[in-house]
Parts: sequence; structure tokens; C-alpha cells
Amino acid sequence: SPPDRNTRFVQFVQFDLIIVGGGLAGLSLACALRDTPLRIALLEQRPPRQPEGWDARVYAISPANADFLQTIGAWKHLDTARIQPISAMEVHGDAGAQLDFSAYETGVSELGFILESSLMACELWENVKRQSNLSLFCPASPQRVEIREDAAMLGLADGSTLTGRLLVAADGRDSWVRRSCGLDAFDTPYNEKGLVANFACEHPHRGRAFQWFGDEGVLAYLPLPGNRVSIVWSAPDALADELLALPPEALCERVAAAGAHTLGKLSPLTAAAAFPLRLMRVPRIVAPRVALVGDAAHGIHPLSGHGINLGYQDAKALADTLAACQPWHDIGRLNILERYQRARKEEILLLQTSTDALRRLFKTDLPGLKPLRNIGMNLTNALPLLKNVLARYALGTL
Repeated sequence: SPPDRNTRFVQFVQFDLIIVGGGLAGLSLACALRDTPLRIALLEQRPPRQPEGWDARVYAISPANADFLQTIGAWKHLDTARIQPISAMEVHGDAGAQLDFSAYETGVSELGFILESSLMACELWENVKRQSNLSLFCPASPQRVEIREDAAMLGLADGSTLTGRLLVAADGRDSWVRRSCGLDAFDTPYNEKGLVANFACEHPHRGRAFQWFGDEGVLAYLPLPGNRVSIVWSAPDALADELLALPPEALCERVAAAGAHTLGKLSPLTAAAAFPLRLMRVPRIVAPRVALVGDAAHGIHPLSGHGINLGYQDAKALADTLAACQPWHDIGRLNILERYQRARKEEILLLQTSTDALRRLFKTDLPGLKPLRNIGMNLTNALPLLKNVLARYALGTL
């Protein structure tokens, strides 16, 4: 039987499923399997915590993934005062073009929701702490892995060994599990950083999100409750470093100017931070006894806003695959895991390819291309049927 979830110093424990990584993808996978007979181990180095004030790392959650979080028991416990529904979105090209999306015109109550990463992580963490079929190992650091024909064996830094029929890598873009198990990942550096920060704004955003494509990268304003916004500025490395070095007041002016002062004067709420951007393709997200989810399985440019949405759908698809197995099925066998890979292959490839192509389109300075891409944006804006299809795909309803 599984050990007490607070026990770390065990010598040899058997599980059905071992999840390495207690981020959003790993936690949501564990929660999605709470009503199954599977014996689950979840390993994480440190528990999540919610910072004072507002977390600078926020995500745009699609309605489909809000439904997923509701299904696994997390959404109803989130603080609604810290969730901002998106009522509309404005996308601006680099030569005056504009593409507008509206929840009302799409026939939905909202296009999505803006949530702090730590808000979701802390609630999911509390859920797994109460989960009867799960043993939580924290702090825990994996040191060695051996994939056998009948089991995956994971050695921890404290000397204990866990075995499971399936090992899940949910340990991020630089996944130790992925590397240790020999699954290839191919990186394409963008030579850009994603700058994030939160601001109070002079004018109300009314639930609108904004995005600007320009010579200095891609800037997004994501609405937060009250007169607040969180920004993601995908900027060339040199510009990102310059922005990070600015005093808070000067950064506010640069961000406001880059957003055409749409929301008036900005005031700092959090310090700016930045992370390097790169495209990461993983040809195979499964192997015998191993499956990858979340950032361990893919990496895309943040301009699409779909990073964590892909991770949640990975968790849902893998949970559905495992829950559909009969008790006598071996969940670590490749023929079962390939069902999960097939279920995720198309969406991951489509979003990686389309997002990368869109970034390249607005980074290219070929003569005559700027007016063409802006004409295309305006033409799309004038075709309600096409706009509706694009919006519904983003919503997860297609």
C-alpha cells in the first residue's frame, strides 16, 4: 500500500503512476485521476506559493480548460475576485490594421479568463494533498531512472526508490525525465525574451485584451480585476535587457507608449521579469513506460496565449486514456500510450506551426510584405464567418 503522503524516507515503494513535477500540468493530471483505482506518486522539489499582491505570471485560460478545471474540482474553489473574464480582444498590426474579437459576436459569455499562475497552482496543490489515491513526495529530487520491461524505477536523492508502471514527465521545458529517458527535443531559439509585469491603468479596460505587433516585438495587455493589467512583451534580447534595466516609472511610460496609451497612464504593481523564448519540438512524447505532458512535451511562442492550455489538454487526454483502461491493462505499454500521443499530435503541431509562422510573418522585412499582412488582417476582420471560426477554435469549441 502507498506510504503516508508526508513520508519521504521509504526504501522501495510500488505505484501505478509516478508523476515528476508539481506544476500546473502535473497537478491537473493527478487531480483528473482522483476517482480511479490508480496508485499515484507525485514528486516536487517545493510547494507553490502565492506572492504578496499580484503574481506577474498570468495565463489566458480558454473556456474549454476552465471546464476541465471545473471537472477536476479546482475551478469552484478559486477566488473569483482574482479572475478576470475576457469580453473582447483587439489585435493591432504594424501598419494600422486591426482584428477584433467579441464574446457577444461569437455567441459566448466570455472569450476566456485571465488567472494568476500561483492562484491555480496553490488550489491544485491543496487538492492533491487531500487525494486519497496519491502520495505526495515534497521535497523530492529524482537522481536516477531505469526503464525495465515491466516497470520504471526512479531513485531519489534521499536513497529511496519508487517503481511504477508508468513514469510521467511534468518537469518543465528542461525536463530531467525526458533527457534521462532518451526522448529527443529540438530547440529553435528566438533570440527574444518574454518580459512580464503588472500595472495599474488610468482608464478601465472593460475586460478587453490587447495585442500589438510592431518593430519592437509583440506586446500583449491582459486584463486583471479592477483597473489592472498584466503585460507580456516578446522583445528582442537587447531590447528586453534594456527594458529590464529601466526604473519603474520609465518602464511604465515605455509600455504605455508601445500600447498607444490605450489605457492611459500606467503605474507599477510588480517588478518586471523576463524569460528566454524558444520553439521546442518533441517528435515523440511517449516511449515504453514514459509519457510527457506540459512544457516537457512542447514549447511555443507566447503570442498565441496557448501554452498552459496545451498543458491542460495534455493532462486531460492522458487522464482520459488511463481512465479508459481496464484493471488488467498495463498502462505503461507503448500501444496504450500511443493513444495519448495520437490524441495530442494534431493540436500541438497546428499551434506550434501557426504561431511560429505568424511570428515570422511579422518579423520579416521583405519589400511589400508589411502592407500585404495588414491587408490580410483587415480582410479577416471584415469576414464574420472566418472570425467566428478562429474565435471558436481558440475557445476550444471546434
